Amino acid sequence: MNGRKRHVIVDVLGLLLEAVVTPADVADRDMGWYLLDQMAGRFSRLVKLWADSSYEGALEEIAQSHYGRELEIVKRAPESTGFVVQKHRWIVERTLAWLGTYRQLAKEYVADPGSSEALIHLTMTHLMLRRLAPT
Repeated sequence: MNGRKRHVIVDVLGLLLEAVVTPADVADRDMGWYLLDQMAGRFSRLVKLWADSSYEGALEEIAQSHYGRELEIVKRAPESTGFVVQKHRWIVERTLAWLGTYRQLAKEYVADPGSSEALIHLTMTHLMLRRLAPT
């Protein structure tokens, strides 16, 4: 199948904590399990996670019981129509937009998902270093 999905976990500033790139036909819920497992034993101060409705289901309970993290699903208000900014969702969308400004990540030029993940980490490193540099 053509296409890719980027599954990322970011902090409240939008800085990358975890990332995985999969083919587009992989379910979000499956990658939620994988990302939680990758975070096991790391980022111990991070106890609350926000996710969109595609991660809804058993993952919420598993996050609490196995990983000690609260997973809150950010849902769209049922009465809303058209485009509506969802609470906390903009943080990850902003991070994905930052990644999209880099040519190699704007389109999938790299066939290997592992290489694409490495480019994501390299890009975030560049973004953070650029912000730390004196102007």
